[in-house]
Amino acid sequence: MFFDKARIFVKGGDGGNGCVAMRREKYVPEGGPWGGDGGRGGDIVFQADEGLRTLVDFRYKRHYKAQRGKHGEGKNRYGLSADDLVVRLPVGTVIRDDDTGELISDLVRNGQQVVVARGGRGGRGNAHFATPNNKAPKLAEKGEPGEERWLSLELKLLADVGLVGFPNAGKSTLISQVSAAKPKIANYPFTTVTPNLGVIRVDDGRSFVMADIPGLIEGAHAGAGLGHEFLRHVERTRLLIHVLDTAGSEGRDPVEDFKVTNRELILYNPVIGSRPQVIVANKMDLPEAAENLTRLKEAYGNDYEIFPISAATGSGLDPLIYKVAALLEDLPDITPPEEETADHVVHRAEPRFSVSREEGIFLVGGKEIKRHVAMTDLENDEAVERLQWIFKRMGIDDALKEAGIKEGDTVKIGDFEFEYVE
Repeated sequence: MFFDKARIFVKGGDGGNGCVAMRREKYVPEGGPWGGDGGRGGDIVFQADEGLRTLVDFRYKRHYKAQRGKHGEGKNRYGLSADDLVVRLPVGTVIRDDDTGELISDLVRNGQQVVVARGGRGGRGNAHFATPNNKAPKLAEKGEPGEERWLSLELKLLADVGLVGFPNAGKSTLISQVSAAKPKIANYPFTTVTPNLGVIRVDDGRSFVMADIPGLIEGAHAGAGLGHEFLRHVERTRLLIHVLDTAGSEGRDPVEDFKVTNRELILYNPVIGSRPQVIVANKMDLPEAAENLTRLKEAYGNDYEIFPISAATGSGLDPLIYKVAALLEDLPDITPPEEETADHVVHRAEPRFSVSREEGIFLVGGKEIKRHVAMTDLENDEAVERLQWIFKRMGIDDALKEAGIKEGDTVKIGDFEFEYVE
């Protein structure tokens, strides 16, 4: 089955813990601290792969977690950093933060990479904390937790040409005739329930990619029928081929069908409605088509080039394909308006901390202070004293006093709670 949407959880690897160790050798008096640093946790990296076509893999696996770094060891030995976890996605995948809706990246090139969750840095060993007043510190940092977030993935197929039109207009038959694509074809509404891609090769060496978009009906932009599920795939096409049932074999008027489908495209996204189009008058092998072709030319012949064809018999396909190939040479590539080409997620600056009060508890928020707490060994008295010093240097003590804190009140930072003491 075709899957073009997914929601997944990613977490970078935690950093390895720093080590507390002392140098004790026979001929080295007062050897001092000798604990090594922990290794860095692995990043979660998304990579575009042109060999993939759907997001089906993410239907069965929704959680991705990178390995943590190794812990530091004695003799000042550093822990090994973990490898990055590379997750492959189809080209054309848009990645957003699921909580905020913010765009993270738009993978439009094969091999393009983006780091969506950074691994935590390794904790520092006690060798880093030696001072003239404390030559043998017995504290080390724990590894920094890796970033974690829920992401929404949305696939928008990358094709040069998009086939649009009502169900049973002949789009699937057309793509099967001009490419190696083998869509399901039958004479009932919504035969095509997933987009199909085909590569069309012209005799002179040119080639282009064509997408068969499932049929649109009136009201598709608002959720009617199946077309609304796949309208996003038209956004990346440079040229639209509007396929019409010229014979009116389904009891519809091809002149009116053209108006309805274009209206749905404009209502969904005005930019799509303004894309260059050619009209394909299909089913010309049926006797009713000749009269409707005349009406089409009278209504749209001055604004659009019309190609009479029969997808079933193959008649008229060569002029259409050569014309499309020629038009594509002059049309620019579509650059997504929100394209994010950076190899790493841009992390915006935010306040170092914030203080608020809720139900009598003072809440201290902010990534930086939460990171300090997470990397502190709260069972180690020296480490806790250092954390208190960090609170004071950052201005958290003063901010709590301004907020009206009193001795004995509860302060909460993430999952860590403590009683405030002057």
